[in-house]
Amino acid sequence: MEDTIIIGAGPAGLTAGIYAVRAGLKTRLFEKAAPGGQAINTDWIENYPGFPEGIAGFELMDRMRKQAEFLGINIENEEVKEISVKGNTKKVKTNRGEIETKTIVICSGSTPRKLGIEGEDKLIGKGVSFCATCDGPFFRGQEVAVIGGGDSAVQEAIYLTKFARKVHLIHRRDKLRAAKLLQERAFKQEKINFIWNTVPVKIVGKDGVEGLELKNLRDETISYLPVKGVFVFIGLIPNTSFLNNQLKTDESGFLITDSEMQTSAKGVFAAGDVRSKLLRQISTAVGDGAIASFSAARYIEEMQ
Repeated sequence: MEDTIIIGAGPAGLTAGIYAVRAGLKTRLFEKAAPGGQAINTDWIENYPGFPEGIAGFELMDRMRKQAEFLGINIENEEVKEISVKGNTKKVKTNRGEIETKTIVICSGSTPRKLGIEGEDKLIGKGVSFCATCDGPFFRGQEVAVIGGGDSAVQEAIYLTKFARKVHLIHRRDKLRAAKLLQERAFKQEKINFIWNTVPVKIVGKDGVEGLELKNLRDETISYLPVKGVFVFIGLIPNTSFLNNQLKTDESGFLITDSEMQTSAKGVFAAGDVRSKLLRQISTAVGDGAIASFSAARYIEEMQ
């Protein structure tokens, strides 16, 4: 039996792994995709302490991965299909079998929210993207649209100016929600055109994106914007489908925890973007992961 099983190898999961092995816990860490979570797709990170000039998201997460592996964590490329949280012995079922454990730390993160409009699903990978760092270079010299007004949307819009001829930032309100510093940088960018009080209602295109149908929320007029790319940054959906509603969540589906990162089930903890909280950043994910593993170790001590 394991002492703890960590689900997810983003900033929270890798930190949880580091703290778990340092606490002497028999630990396994499962990640269905590449280690690093969404952070590996972030072009440049300027608000993580210790890097005054900033650092590429991929490099930061690669350093975290190497540190975890150096301390003895083996990141297993397996998808967790379901878990059982009843009783003192928890069960985690992956695509390769079932494992028993004393505690579970859920660091499964979140997935970008879709617009849910006509043309979106059909054109994902054909001009519709949720990652500017991944797909920005495909749009050199072209016009693209960014949907959203938060940190991610503004930061990615700025990044896209490296490639696109014009970046149209479309926001449903009349002001941005992003951090002041990002707003100031965006407003200084001549390539960024702001379209306020507007939402997309249809993505037009057959074999690739050709344009957007837009609705002005003030006068309800419909307009057409010719673009070759649509980048969507309108929020996140927690990756919790494997939990089968066994744990309490907020109205958006994020896991509710106490200050010790314990969920509604004893011995089951959550950390990072999957958790219901005010701020989802790498720095807060790291803090969550450290607390979660510390709490798991203390839980095991109290059991014994």
